[in-house]
Amino acid sequence: MKSYKNGVNSHTNSNSHHEPKSVFTWDECLPIPRLSFIPAATIVFILATACFLNSVSGHFVFDDFEAILNNNDLTPSEPIGNLFFHDFWGNKLNSDSSHKSYRPFAVLTFRLNYFLAGGLHPWGFHIVNVILHGIVSILFLKVFSCVFGACSTSTLGGFPAAKSSLLCAVIFAIHPVHTENVAGVVGRADLLCALLVTLSILSYIKACNTDKNCLTEIPANFSWLWFTGSIIFMASSMLCKEQGITVIGICSAYDIIIVCRIDPLHFISLIKNQKIPNKVPCWGKSLLLRHLILIVSGILLLALRWKLMGFKPPTFQIVDNPHSFVSSFYLRSINYSYLYALNVWLLLNPWWLCFDWSMGCIPTIESFLDPRCVLVLLFWVGFCAFLHVSVTCSPGHQKRLLLLSIAFLLIPFLPASNLFFRVGFVIAERILYLPSVGYCMLFVIGLQQFCQHNVFSKKVVTSLLIFLVVINIYRSVQRSSEWQTEFQLFTSGAKVCPLNAKIHYNIGKVLGDAGQVQMAIDKYYEAIRLNPEYDQAMNNLANILKDQGQEEAAENLLTKAIQIRPSFSTAWMNLGIVKASQKKYEEALSSYRTAIQHRRNYPDCYYNMGNCFLETKQYQLALLAWQNATLLKSTHLSSWSNMVILLDNMGNLTAAETVCNVALRHLPGESILYLHLASILGKLGRYKESERNFLTAIKLKPDTARYYLNLGILYHRWGKYEKAEAAYEKTLLLNPSLKNAQEYLQTVQKKLKQGS
Repeated sequence: MKSYKNGVNSHTNSNSHHEPKSVFTWDECLPIPRLSFIPAATIVFILATACFLNSVSGHFVFDDFEAILNNNDLTPSEPIGNLFFHDFWGNKLNSDSSHKSYRPFAVLTFRLNYFLAGGLHPWGFHIVNVILHGIVSILFLKVFSCVFGACSTSTLGGFPAAKSSLLCAVIFAIHPVHTENVAGVVGRADLLCALLVTLSILSYIKACNTDKNCLTEIPANFSWLWFTGSIIFMASSMLCKEQGITVIGICSAYDIIIVCRIDPLHFISLIKNQKIPNKVPCWGKSLLLRHLILIVSGILLLALRWKLMGFKPPTFQIVDNPHSFVSSFYLRSINYSYLYALNVWLLLNPWWLCFDWSMGCIPTIESFLDPRCVLVLLFWVGFCAFLHVSVTCSPGHQKRLLLLSIAFLLIPFLPASNLFFRVGFVIAERILYLPSVGYCMLFVIGLQQFCQHNVFSKKVVTSLLIFLVVINIYRSVQRSSEWQTEFQLFTSGAKVCPLNAKIHYNIGKVLGDAGQVQMAIDKYYEAIRLNPEYDQAMNNLANILKDQGQEEAAENLLTKAIQIRPSFSTAWMNLGIVKASQKKYEEALSSYRTAIQHRRNYPDCYYNMGNCFLETKQYQLALLAWQNATLLKSTHLSSWSNMVILLDNMGNLTAAETVCNVALRHLPGESILYLHLASILGKLGRYKESERNFLTAIKLKPDTARYYLNLGILYHRWGKYEKAEAAYEKTLLLNPSLKNAQEYLQTVQKKLKQGS
């Protein structure tokens, strides 16, 4: 073999004395000012936060309900250590029902939000997201400064190396596709992941660029301290979101392309011509060592992740990602390619945004004759042409920037590509948060080329650039406002994806909760029309129809729902409720038992089963069912209340008192329990204790008429007629239509007259 004097990229050192000049003058043609770091960072932070600031006044929406409101991991009652064994939604990570989203650091910040705000107040969660986006944008300003300034260590000390870094950071900060990450609270996972990814990249850059003359020579050494820091940040990013593992690829690309300046084509030609050096240079050994550590770290992190998942991948239904269920390999590949093209389109045209792209929003390509196959072909032709230009262009700083930009675009997208495993979505705007970095870099490189050739005057380019920035800010503000309430979010989605059954289902759910029943019914029927096997829509629609007295229609819908999904425990329970309302108690009990078979931890089902036993006068079984409900969910108020009332009616006042006291230990703020206890104590003749509990109930709910009525009855029985009179008068003041209160008042007033 022939010796190789200058390493892999021999031409680099031969003209390296010209390179520092090209680095700092490369983007001089861009029509923006060159600022020091603090003013640049200030501008980027202000723009990043201003675009999404109106989301602070928003509510919890969409996935926030499962990840925040219904997640016990946020509450102090849940041991903090459980966060590291549960998924993002609070389920056990190794269970079959888990989506395997392991993000304990993100959940930990939610828990901190809960602690600092004293509860689940949306503004506290939203403002943290907005600030995080601002910080991430500033950190990417540093990353861009290092990248566009080659390997100048001064860029880490406080000065952007190029105008391009500022423009890149601005485009990233204001891009409308980031709205879901910032305005949706669950986007916290992406923001934290990006934060740690940037810290990992910056640490890696610092580790590689230890030599002062790294602009002219390839560093032969690296800092172990900074390199270790990069690995730690990398591992931490995975504890925020799985996508964090891709920082290994980004650091690798930076190392090869920017630090070691290896030209892919030149390297391939060396292998072809057998010009591989006999001796690996010092910098080559350093490069191999760094990559060996990166690879081993990645394997260990993935192995640990796989173990935590219980050595099982997540399971998804066809409605989650129908394109991955297409049987033909070739058609499935075309479908994936079409989705890739749509993701690129979202980056280029962020006016076409939707919170959910599943359930018919993007119909699958089932035939090679589908016109969309032409778009797929054009996409790949365009991508390959662009890749060819990037690889074959003249060696130098700009070529390296192009290649690194492509790496920033593609590598973070790989986990969402369906290439390695099936993902649980069709398109998700949130996963474009990191890939958009590559898009921003490519945009600026393209603009630099445009300006360099002087196609238009500088004023025209400046005007177009200002227009682009303004229009992106406007769109981000507008899109952020659409995330403020669920109704706004869902209706905006219906405009973009009218064929998405899930969107109509969600609109129906919001309308139903708001009391607009007929509109909700119409939306549920539309969802079922678009997806005839939409069992959840059938279940919700059946509940509304049942409440309207249309029990037969409700029964038919629920029967169809469980035929579609026999393990649908909620539908089984609701079918039992319908059967019970039709007095078909044995069939109702059978439905309840089937529901519990499919979902053992189901307190609501035990509660309804208890009600069914009550109707059939099987009182002991009713008490047992309600007891099971409270064992599964100690805060199940209805079950506690029913147990107390039944024991009271059975004359077992001592047991009723005991149950009531146990319930109050779990629900100390529930006024109805104090009312029940006061009533029981009154019957036991313990008037003073009864009075105290009545007054506690009234303190908790001072505007409830029947509380004063029951207090009046106690005073009446106790012989304290003046207090009874006052209580009855307060009752009628709150609710003048209570006839028994009027009768009691008249009776006690007669007694007062007789006594006087």
